[in-house]
Amino acid sequence: MTRVTVLVGALVLAPMVTGIAVSAADDGPGHVVLTFRDPDIVESSGLVLTHGLFVTMNDSGDTGRVFSVAPDGDAVGVTQWGTPDDDAVDVEGLAPACADREPGVWVGDIGDNAEARDSIRVVKVPVGRGDLDATGAPRYTLTYPDAAHDAETLLCDPADGRLYVVTKGFLGGTVYAAPKRLTATGVNRLKPVASTIPIATDGAFWLDGRHLVVRGYAGARVYAWPSMDVVGALPLPSQKQGEGIAVDTDGRVFVSTEGAFSDVQEVPVPRALRRALAPLVAASGGSPSTSPSQPATAVLPEDERTSAVDHAWWTWLVGGAAAVLVVLVLGRVWILSRRR
Repeated sequence: MTRVTVLVGALVLAPMVTGIAVSAADDGPGHVVLTFRDPDIVESSGLVLTHGLFVTMNDSGDTGRVFSVAPDGDAVGVTQWGTPDDDAVDVEGLAPACADREPGVWVGDIGDNAEARDSIRVVKVPVGRGDLDATGAPRYTLTYPDAAHDAETLLCDPADGRLYVVTKGFLGGTVYAAPKRLTATGVNRLKPVASTIPIATDGAFWLDGRHLVVRGYAGARVYAWPSMDVVGALPLPSQKQGEGIAVDTDGRVFVSTEGAFSDVQEVPVPRALRRALAPLVAASGGSPSTSPSQPATAVLPEDERTSAVDHAWWTWLVGGAAAVLVVLVLGRVWILSRRR
């Protein structure tokens, strides 16, 4: 057995083993609301719902563009922000431009699988129907206070428009706050403010600015904001590589996944979780309120709060350990074969 054979075997078997992180979950809740029809949407990473359109983008390897998709699945608009002289490095995060009245999104060029980037960046671009040119939009450079991190989650607080980056740590993620006012001519230093779930792939705020959700590949967790107290777990449908989640103005939750012609699904919020969120909904007609004097969010019992995300954590842990074991076994076989 050659070294090439060992490496190929490890690369083939490891994803099959670690795939239990996704497939171990049941089909779960959710129903399809649309299928992306544009063949250019092949690695949907990040999801925003604004002004009746679903907005997404491809992650690393694309030219720096954002797709606006109608409810029937057709891409009705493309915003180009990348240029030949300013290519996207690893675009992973997407958040609504929540402080703006006009439809727009923040694009997060924040991915860093090797954790080797000196800085990351964000850019705010308009979205909507038709071809839009945002190649001249300002780029905002962000730096971590400690070391480089991989991240796929970008959040925008609807109360004040502040951005947050959530890292994709195997043992847990960190929520980093950007400066309230960004500068395009200097460096914007991030500040750690909270911890969250392992392997975070996307997140979103509710319109009231008092809740947020952070998802992984097999589950999601809902938090009160800004305390980051856990409100409850949100079960997700099984997806090949779920890297998008969005909350609309009515509080409905939608999720997306990578892959050509992939689906966007609506995920029902469990009744117990809806009850826990209810104190943050104004009594006069059900419109979300942003009053700072509102009572704190209720929380579910401990077993209901964490079950879905804990399942995701353990499946990733077992899958990762199994992948390491596969590599070690194949390496041992290669060594014995060489001795012969």
